[in-house]
Amino acid sequence: MRVVKVYHRFSLLAFSPPPPLLHHPPKPITASTPSFLSVNPTRSPPIHTHSKNAVKSVKAMTASNFHNLVNAVVAEEGGGGSNASNSSTSTTAEDEALGGGYRLPPPEIRDIVDAPPLPALSFSPQRDKILFLKRKSLSPLLELARPEEKLAGIRIDGKCNARSRMSFYTGIGIHQLMHDGALSPEKEIHGLPDGAKINFVTWSNDGRHLSFSIRIDEEDNTSSKLRVWVANVETGEARPLFQSPDIYLNAVFDKFVWVDNSTLLVCTIPLSRGDLPKKPLVPSGPKIQCNEQKNIIQVRTFQDLLKDEHDEDLFEYYATSQLVLASLDGTVKPIGPPAIYTSMDPSPDQKYLLITSIHRPYSFIVPCGRFPKKVDVWTASGKFVRDLCDLPLAEDIPIAFNSVRKGMRSINWRADKPSTLYWVETQDGGDAKVEVSPRDIIYTQPAEPLEGEQPTILHKLDLRYGGISWCDDSLTLVYESWYKTRQIRTWVISPGSEDVSPRILFDRSSEDVYSDPGSPMLRRTPAGTYVIAKVKQENDEVTYILLNGRGATPEGNIPFLDLFDINTGSKERIWESDKEKYYETVVALMSNENEGKLYLNQLKLLTSKESKTENPQYYIQSWPDKKACQITNFPHPYPQLALLQKEMIRYQRKDGVQLTATLYLPPGYDPSKDGPLPCLVWSYPGEFKSKDAAGQVRGSPNEFAGIGSTSALLWLARRFAILSGPTIPIIGEGDEEANDRYVEQLVASAQAAVEELIGRGVAHPNKIAVGGHSYGAFMTANLLAHAPHLFCCGIARSGAYNRTLTPFGFQNEDRTLWEATTTYVEMSPFLSANKIKKPILLIHGEEDNNPGTLTMQSDRFFNALKGHGALCRLVILPFESHGYSARESIMHVLWETDRWLQKYCVSNTSDANVDLDACKDNISKGIIDSEGKVAATGGGVSEQADFEHGRFHSLRRSSL
Repeated sequence: MRVVKVYHRFSLLAFSPPPPLLHHPPKPITASTPSFLSVNPTRSPPIHTHSKNAVKSVKAMTASNFHNLVNAVVAEEGGGGSNASNSSTSTTAEDEALGGGYRLPPPEIRDIVDAPPLPALSFSPQRDKILFLKRKSLSPLLELARPEEKLAGIRIDGKCNARSRMSFYTGIGIHQLMHDGALSPEKEIHGLPDGAKINFVTWSNDGRHLSFSIRIDEEDNTSSKLRVWVANVETGEARPLFQSPDIYLNAVFDKFVWVDNSTLLVCTIPLSRGDLPKKPLVPSGPKIQCNEQKNIIQVRTFQDLLKDEHDEDLFEYYATSQLVLASLDGTVKPIGPPAIYTSMDPSPDQKYLLITSIHRPYSFIVPCGRFPKKVDVWTASGKFVRDLCDLPLAEDIPIAFNSVRKGMRSINWRADKPSTLYWVETQDGGDAKVEVSPRDIIYTQPAEPLEGEQPTILHKLDLRYGGISWCDDSLTLVYESWYKTRQIRTWVISPGSEDVSPRILFDRSSEDVYSDPGSPMLRRTPAGTYVIAKVKQENDEVTYILLNGRGATPEGNIPFLDLFDINTGSKERIWESDKEKYYETVVALMSNENEGKLYLNQLKLLTSKESKTENPQYYIQSWPDKKACQITNFPHPYPQLALLQKEMIRYQRKDGVQLTATLYLPPGYDPSKDGPLPCLVWSYPGEFKSKDAAGQVRGSPNEFAGIGSTSALLWLARRFAILSGPTIPIIGEGDEEANDRYVEQLVASAQAAVEELIGRGVAHPNKIAVGGHSYGAFMTANLLAHAPHLFCCGIARSGAYNRTLTPFGFQNEDRTLWEATTTYVEMSPFLSANKIKKPILLIHGEEDNNPGTLTMQSDRFFNALKGHGALCRLVILPFESHGYSARESIMHVLWETDRWLQKYCVSNTSDANVDLDACKDNISKGIIDSEGKVAATGGGVSEQADFEHGRFHSLRRSSL
């Protein structure tokens, strides 16, 4: 079970499962220097603008001017430096047209983004020590400019022989957790090389040692290959694990794992590996793919796939590992042959290894996760025991949700047994469209079964297997789900008692967050595995488990901890978050008992606590008095916005669906005195099967306002109102598919949000911008095409705009283009580019690796817009992927966004003298025209009027 909680620069990461690790949001932090463009490793972001003035400017420019503009690079205190706050009003027409190098946003935004990140926290297995894993701020673009190989759906840094774009830690501090909740003075891990980049920090099972990898920057702007290091937790002394300088870590797939308290199993680069395969000057023949067998193979739009035989050779070269057993005393023992090992898992009793590898034949149409896969059992010393399966290439997994690979899957060790395996096998051939009962069967078997001993059927499922929580032979919870119906079930089974029939514990809709009973809390075993924690009360023979829930309610989330009787279903709430001011959550079980049942009066929990204005801090809470001891005292990450105003608001769509959003207002803002503000609406649509579920409240009004490096909330510092995450439910009840009414429901949701903003008096009707990332960018383009009366401009980052380029499904659509042609066409803003008349800013990473959002999507959309005279701008970020990580890129994105908002939102003067009260009333009646002006009596927005009269589909078809 995995629990993830994200704040600004805070999150709880679960390994599988780990000691609690608390750290910041997944943002590559690889900067070794905060200076801006101290080295110019690459070109400026290509920028294309289309407007009438821009076209004239381009025609008037000389070739020399063009060359100078394209190659200009702005220094820290240059054109984008101290004067950046007013750069949006001082740029020349030429600069607007072609860009002028990397820019910086205004200081009030830049200072927030450049604030140093707080350390990550990792608890020891015994919960008596805490690691502070130190980080630096945003990485320089130089890091991303390093060469990388795009092979089989992954990206590899060939110099490091690891995944490219890895974040890292810069240091490790150790604190003892005292009985009173205080932390001892920090003990720094020492002996590390200068400039060491630290990755993959793991505890030994006894908590006495740490293992981690180290790489250092070299003079040619590359990183060295990774070496495995170990550190003594008591002394803080660190040293290399291998005495030989020739043994390096291969971190393309799995890395290393503790087999016991003194031995690590490490994936190393084979010493026998030769030179890098060279690409032949002349190919051996044409590239050929065929389907003469007429197989039905439908795949989504994957990226970074293998292209030819040379790519296959490169993939094999980088991914092949030699497994090595390495002891702390210096003993090194290679085991098994070199192969592409993707995972290695010791059994709980440390006697066996579960080894997974992939092999040829590879594929040019699916990533490496679908390559042929072999799973074996070895002894801990490396002796082959048996093979469990050798699965063929899986190119033909249907695109329907809940479709899976044929054969054995989810193979793992039982957490509650010394060395028992379990796995799942599909009964429908992996095709979710096949009706069959059962659909999945769970099997178990000892690592070394007796001769002729067959696997034992643990449980049969009619939905798709969704996971398992082990406890012991009397209690195990099994989960199954089905996406189409959103049904999710939890079964109670007794693995050691054949005469005890399985029973359903919970059967509910995954969309119904109000009915979520919570998840069982896990405790750590002496073997280092995690099982369901059984709890007893004094003088009570009943066995309970702890259910940790989000506590979704119509007033927002109120997290809870319930004492749950697994036999009767009765429960008692033993802890609940403060619902008035704070938002508190249970993060992990900290009780030290490793054997038997836990007693309620000895319970110890790790909790977090935050409020709208107070950033999260962590506490140890102990029973029976429930005393909470604060163990962290992190400073506020952006004190300049400490007094921001946050409110969870509720409003209604015209079809009766209840909607929610979080409204943020700048510190000190008073609507009655200051009047309406420019506003940025930032969102991401979601699909639902029922109106009731779509209308449920998610999130808490008391959660801390997390602000990431590209967050819309940064514009609070520029005196914007921000409507964050307004629900945009796309509902398809019963047999109806949600996307068949996508545009209609999208516009209706946006209309309701705008009405609410104007009705509250916080947003000027002519100064409301809309934006989003990925599917949110897709949303933005559609809103500017189909609801131009609502927004003055848009910002669309890393989106996909032409659904015919993703013909075998996208997002949560699993029908093909040929099955739902009308839906694909009507949802594509590319095909409505002629309707977009409001300014739109497109931003995209040049190396986007997300399925479906190829950089080409923005490029072609921009050309379509330009071909119809739209006011638009396209910014392509060199080396950036689907999310942006380099400081230069992020700062430039913020500058572009701020410039766009200042010019086309703040400075929007169209109909500036409109009476606001009349405008509010007219919007609520749907009679604001496409330019945001009050229409003549009897007029209105044709599309919105047709929504209300049920004529939307015929209108859209005729317009196409």
